[in-house]
Order: sequence, then C-alpha cells, then structure tokens
Amino acid sequence: MDYSAANTEMWSLILQLGILALALGAAMLLLRNISFLRRAMIPTAVLAGFLLLVLRETGILALDEATLETLVYHTIGLGFIAMSLRRALRPKGEDGKRLGRATGLKSGAIIVGTYLVQALTGLAISMGLSLFMPRVFQASGLLLPMGFGQGPGQANNIGSTYESMGFAGGRSYGLAIAAAGYLCACTVGVLILRAWSVRRDPGKTPQTASQQGENSLSMFREPNEIPVSDSIDRFSVQFVMVLGVYLVTYLFTLGITSVLAAVSPVLAGTLSSLLWGFNFIIGSALALLFGRILDKMTEKGIIHREYRNNYLLSRLSGLFFDLMITAGIASIRIQDISGLWLPFLLSVVLGAAVTWFFLKWAAGQAYPDYTREGLISMYGMLTGTIGSGILLLRQIDPELKTPAANNLVIGSSYGIVLGAPLLVFVSLAARSTVMCLVTFALVAVYLCGLSLLIRRRISE
Repeated sequence: MDYSAANTEMWSLILQLGILALALGAAMLLLRNISFLRRAMIPTAVLAGFLLLVLRETGILALDEATLETLVYHTIGLGFIAMSLRRALRPKGEDGKRLGRATGLKSGAIIVGTYLVQALTGLAISMGLSLFMPRVFQASGLLLPMGFGQGPGQANNIGSTYESMGFAGGRSYGLAIAAAGYLCACTVGVLILRAWSVRRDPGKTPQTASQQGENSLSMFREPNEIPVSDSIDRFSVQFVMVLGVYLVTYLFTLGITSVLAAVSPVLAGTLSSLLWGFNFIIGSALALLFGRILDKMTEKGIIHREYRNNYLLSRLSGLFFDLMITAGIASIRIQDISGLWLPFLLSVVLGAAVTWFFLKWAAGQAYPDYTREGLISMYGMLTGTIGSGILLLRQIDPELKTPAANNLVIGSSYGIVLGAPLLVFVSLAARSTVMCLVTFALVAVYLCGLSLLIRRRISE
C-alpha cells in the first residue's frame, strides 16, 4: 500500500481535520486577544468557519468540499447520540425542588413552536417570491427553521435533499441561513442584553478549576463509575458507546429503507432520503433506548458499574458540534446563492424578528419566575446552538442559578418527539404548489396546538 502523499484518499480526511483544528486554534487566539470579537461573543467554531470560508473563497486555501460535507453529515448524528446517551437528571428549581416533566414538555413545545413560526415565515417568503423569481424553490422557506433552529447539520442535509429535487444551490443556501443565524444569536442577543442595561463586572474573572473544587470534581465523576485503573479509559468507553449506537443507527436505517424498497419502490423513493437525512433523530432514539436498557440492567443487578459519564459525553458532543459548525460554514459556496440574496436577507431579518417576538410571549407563559433568562437562552439556542444560548444566559445568570440552562437540554429531548411532524412537512412541501400550501396550513394548525400547550397550566 502507498502511504505517501500521492495516496490522496488515504490522507484527505486527516488533512481536512488538521485544517479544521488549526482554524479552531486560530479562532481561539483571535477571540482571546481581540476585545471586539470577545465582546461580540462569537462562538469559536463560527469564527473558525468564517476564517476558512474567506481563505477558500479568495483562493488562498483549497478545501475538499466532499470531505467537509461528509464531516457535517456524520458529526451531527454522532453529536446528538452523545447528548442522548447522557443519564437523565431532573434538575432543581430555585426552591430546591426537582423540576417536573411539565417544565420539560413546555420547553420542548417552545422549541418546536419556534421551528413552526420560522417555517411559516420562511414559507410565506419563498412561496411569495417564487411567483416572480423562478429560481426560488417554493419549499426553500423550510430551510429557515433547519438553519436557525437546528443548525448547519440539518441545513446541510435538507438543503442537499432539496438540491436533488431541483433547488439549485440548496445546500449552500441552507448553510448560509445557519451561518446568519449564529450572527443573529451573537449580535442581536448582545444588543438585547445591552438594552436591558446588563453589564458584566469588569473586575470579576471566571472561576478556575481549582476554585470550583468539589463542584468540578462532582461534574466529572459519576456514582459507582468504572475506576481510573480499569483496563480501558473512561473516555474510550464513551467513544465506544457513541460509535456503537451510530453503527446500529446505520444498520437500522438500512433495514427500513431496504424493506421499503422491496415493498413499495415509490414510497421508498419518498422516504429513504428523509430517513437518511434525519438519521440523527433515529440515532437519538436508539441512544435513549440503549440508556434505558442500561438503567434497567443496573436496577436488576446485571450491571454493577456506571459506564456513562455525563461530563465526558457532553465534551464529546461538544467536539462533534464544533467540527460540524466549522466544516459547515467553511463549505458554503457563495456563488450558489448569488441569485438568492433577496429571499436570503428577508428570511434572516424576518426570521430573527419573529423568533424574538414568539419567544418573548412563550417565555412569559412558561417561565414567569425567570422570564428574561428563559427568553435570552432560548433565543440564543434557536438562532444558533445550545452553546450560544448558554453564552448569552451567562451574561445575566453567570452561575446558572435559574433552571433556564437545564430547560434547553431537557426541552431538546422533548423537542425530538414533538418535532417529528417536521419530517412530514419537509417532504410534503417540496412536492408541488398545492402540497406547499397544504404544508403551510398544517404547520399553522400544529403551531396553534403547541401554543395552547405552552399556555396551559400542567401539574408537575
């Protein structure tokens, strides 16, 4: 076998990962040393992605777009599996009591309700502009909730699906929406915080690991965990579980699509691309099932050790999401959206506005005791990621004393279930003008139902 640089297939993935790593390191140094960027609270992965995008578009650096697209696709699935494998912990509220399922359910309804508001806005723009702009794909408005609400991974997957259905430049358009969402989370979120006259104490510095002491240690260790002296490293165990579940996800999806192809080729043609595009949902469900099996086996005494470590799984998902964001932004092809600037700008501006106003109402309904914290954290997440939501939240709740941060995590779990109809909406809207109108109506009806759920008082 040829191990030299001439074997491009062998070295391509390693080279692209190395470039992504260098870009993340450079972005980290820039954020640390340039006060303007630090005050803007731009996530490191977002800045790294834009650095690579500029270098690629100016011809300074050549990137393998196929490898980057592959990384985006796989890292979203791996990241969600790592998140879903974490042991479910019901957090405590301000009164010290455990938060009930109602709070998680309402948070999930807010997350999916925001997707639907973004979908209605995006569809109204794309359907309206398609009447006199033939290049505008009627269903492209659904890339607004994919990019804003779910990030580059889903924007990449659904954009690619729409591209195969006739939307020229669909993948780059979706990734551009996602990138603009991060900028909204940073710029609009910071402006809102300043409007609230919130200022961080300039003399206060973040706690170091030694200052955090026991809290940091308790975050890292799980009760009855495998010892450090064990024959396999704890982090390796987490990696084994994540990759194992991802392998089962692949086999499970392959089995379903193979059965569909044998039973009904027409139905298989409709659903196969969606099932592979939403593989992260299947992976999350299987990860939750695997975790439940582990819990039951532990309760019955079959397993005597705790193999999952929430801290390490969170770090692993963070790694995958950082790679996803950086690779996703870096792989945007600006020329693909050159004729789509009007729908793009309208979607970004109106999307940011409707997201804010819907969340302002929803947070007031669901989080009366910590409305501002719930609002700013949800806005950061539903235009960027959980990371940007936490970043904004820390400006007004530096020690995360309110349940707002936990609502993001628990609400996302409920959101996977409540957001399942989006699979249907994404598929229907792309079929025809009539189905696009039907989708618009279905989205509106579902939004009304979730809004009633958000308003309703549910006993814990």
